[in-house]
Amino acid sequence: MCGIAGFVGPGSEQHLQAMSDAMIHRGPDGSGTLIDRPNGVFLAHRRLAILDLAGGEQPMWNEDQQVCVVFNGEIYNHLDLRNALLAKGHVFRSDHSDTEVLVHGYEEWGEDLPQRLNGMFAFAVYDRPRKRLFIGRDRFGKKPLYYSARKGFFGFASELSALHKHPQVARDIDEKSLQKYFAYGFIPAPNSLYRGVAKLPGGHWISYDIANGAMVQR
Repeated sequence: MCGIAGFVGPGSEQHLQAMSDAMIHRGPDGSGTLIDRPNGVFLAHRRLAILDLAGGEQPMWNEDQQVCVVFNGEIYNHLDLRNALLAKGHVFRSDHSDTEVLVHGYEEWGEDLPQRLNGMFAFAVYDRPRKRLFIGRDRFGKKPLYYSARKGFFGFASELSALHKHPQVARDIDEKSLQKYFAYGFIPAPNSLYRGVAKLPGGHWISYDIANGAMVQR
């Protein structure tokens, strides 16, 4: 179990650190951050080392430092995907990392990446040249991913407690979602307990344009 969090827009390194600290129970083996101030991009990762015991630190970049990822989960078919990407000329720094497959997979397939993945996952890719943040979740929704979007701001995290460490994220209870919880025993996606915060449904992704704030979800 790892944890991911981040935001685009107003905020500080202290806000990012608070989001990361709120997930320390998800990743006691290490942490990493990315701060790109000119583009207003802040990413954090809490690490539980299982598969990438060595060399699995995140955020993880591609070889030219243009695309990076923070990732929670496991990609079961990562060896097959690695071989396909090697055949297309991609250069890997490791010989085992499923995280690195996500970086090169996004470079090669873009928005089609999630449908090629067999596993349980929640991830966020930062595409610096295109000024884009791309987040996705596995088909069965095994790994959690919440987000909050408002004018000039987009934030996400594995847990509500982490997302709420950012002052741009509202804490108002959504009464309809609370009713669903009492009726069903859980809150179905895309609802969450709070107004202005959504749970990304399983098998869906969001592309957020950092330059103009446009968001596409599928």
